Amino acid sequence: MTMTEILQQAFDKAAELPEDRQEAFARFLLAELESEQKWDELFSRPESEDFLERTATEALAAHRA
Repeated sequence: MTMTEILQQAFDKAAELPEDRQEAFARFLLAELESEQKWDELFSRPESEDFLERTATEALAAHRA
């Protein structure tokens, strides 16, 4: 798999940063990717659909009240 052009541009820019800021950026990026993966896993569960539907129904009811 190859990196997209825009992602390569972002990494090229990050490479110009001082080392401590590169480290901070890398930690941030890895945390974001991990968070996205966790959300994807949670939303892929069958029980998530039921939970989201109930939550949406409750939110609409509260909004109407």
